[in-house]
Amino acid sequence: MADQIQKIVTGLPDLKNVSGVWAVADERVARGDAAFAADLGIALARTYRSAEQMWQYRTVFDHLLQLLTTTGPENVAQALRMVSSAEVTDRKLDRYTASLLASSHTAEDLAVAFTGRASEELRACLVHELVLRRAVVEETPGIADWATSPHWSHHPLRWLPPALSEMERGADLPTYGIHGSSHTMPYDDPSESRPLAVLTDAEVPSAEETTTQATAVAMGHAVANWAEESNGRMEARVFVLADPLEARSVPNALLRLGLECLRGAGKRTPLSVAVHPPAEAWRVLFAAASTGGAYNSGSYGAYGRLAAWQSLAALAGSPVGATAGEVEARVRGCVWHGFRAGTEWFEHVAWDIGLAALAPGRRRLAVLAATDTD
Repeated sequence: MADQIQKIVTGLPDLKNVSGVWAVADERVARGDAAFAADLGIALARTYRSAEQMWQYRTVFDHLLQLLTTTGPENVAQALRMVSSAEVTDRKLDRYTASLLASSHTAEDLAVAFTGRASEELRACLVHELVLRRAVVEETPGIADWATSPHWSHHPLRWLPPALSEMERGADLPTYGIHGSSHTMPYDDPSESRPLAVLTDAEVPSAEETTTQATAVAMGHAVANWAEESNGRMEARVFVLADPLEARSVPNALLRLGLECLRGAGKRTPLSVAVHPPAEAWRVLFAAASTGGAYNSGSYGAYGRLAAWQSLAALAGSPVGATAGEVEARVRGCVWHGFRAGTEWFEHVAWDIGLAALAPGRRRLAVLAATDTD
């Protein structure tokens, strides 16, 4: 086995097509030799990890990881051995691995990850990837002791509720196989947008912008990856109104706030606005954070869940340090609107988001817009 692995490692840079390497790994795993795929992955990482731009290495390693994580539960231990090795271990890879494993196996099958060499980061991500798939991790033997222990209390994911809230139950989660992945695109279809009928009798109080850099960053957590890792941009702003704003007047208010994303919107440029339940706002933010934009893969489920909550909390005006329960109560007290416009600011490809939250008391209006393109 060692000779065959060394031959593959040595010849990899010269390959014009790696399907033959895939076939060898597939055949060995099908025969019950998952250790071969793990050993090959570790050997490849030892030799080529510093040259991650080498497409042959990236393609073969990802195939090995998907092969071990999405096939039979008997291969889980070898997948964990591969990603936990000193040659391979990486925090972003842990996030990806957790998503792969949780999409393909039951919580009981994954209890092995909470013993042995799996990293604390992988375990934390795996807990919340399983929660997203409605597993009751606090009652799962082999996982419950770790998930409820205090030793990871300072981990950022520990802030998240240990069970899905009602508004999270519509999360769009990816499916994986040995030949790739797929996920839905939850953003509005431009062909279905309806022009806004401006309500001429809807009063809009005067507004003062109160956006701070910290607030804008917090509101944009879910879409930051679009701007930082792809071709996207975002606009996050907060306004305080002199008098309470009627929910039906939000469309008119959006047109008068001087938003860059709506510059030129109005009579000739289509604008559509609709009231959304909080669950729809969470779903869109979660998709943006977890699956990414045009040229990146996002933060996957666990950190995507956290980013969606962070953006919702800031949009709703929750105080810093609020618990998840307090944030959810605040979010449910807001009136949420989704909007899209035919302005030049939006790319109109596949990744366009417009959200507005009218806070309890109806004197705070927060707006988040984001767009990305390939």
